[in-house]
Amino acid sequence: MTATGKMVSGVRTFAADVTEGFLEITHNSFALLGLAVAFVAIALTARPDLRQAGEAQLMDWLQARQIALLGPLAEPLEPSDRTLAVNPQELPQEQARVAFWLSKKYRVAPEPLGLLVAEAYELGARTKLDPTLILAIIAIESGFNPFAQSPVGAQGLMQVMTRVHTDKYESVGGRLAAFDPVTNVRVGVKVLQECIARAGSLEGGLRYYVGAANLPDDGGYAAKVLAEHFRLSQVATGRPVPTMPAPPAAAPTLTSQAPQSMPVTAPAAAASTTGEKVALLSTSNL
Repeated sequence: MTATGKMVSGVRTFAADVTEGFLEITHNSFALLGLAVAFVAIALTARPDLRQAGEAQLMDWLQARQIALLGPLAEPLEPSDRTLAVNPQELPQEQARVAFWLSKKYRVAPEPLGLLVAEAYELGARTKLDPTLILAIIAIESGFNPFAQSPVGAQGLMQVMTRVHTDKYESVGGRLAAFDPVTNVRVGVKVLQECIARAGSLEGGLRYYVGAANLPDDGGYAAKVLAEHFRLSQVATGRPVPTMPAPPAAAPTLTSQAPQSMPVTAPAAAASTTGEKVALLSTSNL
């Protein structure tokens, strides 16, 4: 055999040995990898705590990578301190009926109404006031708009004059708490209690609440509240009541919530049909 033939034969033998060794190493590597995967799977199945810890670490790593790539836009949102909504289907049947009926009539989402209905029932139990009366006042005063405000400063769901009843907000965060729906309702109910106690009757208390106690009439305010109260009472008992949508809220025309010693110069009949506040008594006059 010539030298060239011997060289070619040696090269072929070397290549064959290298290929065989590579295949053997690869085969062993895949076998080892398969064993490692199987071992990890068995360990994670037997130890759920290890799996959860691994998932948490992986999620943290992925979030860190996302923030690094996208910057502040990728940072997760922090949850709010309060959830201002409740699924009405989780409420007692009576409260659920009221929430869904109000939602349809006033075109408000049922979930935040669920929270207000539950709060009204809780306040009613504590204050001996009918919860449907509380909800009726909210309906007439603001149409369930927690950010409603009259030209003279009546604010929130129950259109409480914040500057007159500042003392009632001191323990719950100050004047800005007037726009917290639950806080506004609690303050409004407290004012309503004082008005009813002063008048000695519900209808008289409503006249005080709207600031028309010393006027010939209240512009139909008490009648509107009591009519809505009656409808809500019917709904609560399961009786069918038409839900004619409420008209769009008109711009407030008269609110004075001044102390009783201050004269109310505008006629009560000018009050908005959506129930915007005419006046509330100050605590010092109750």
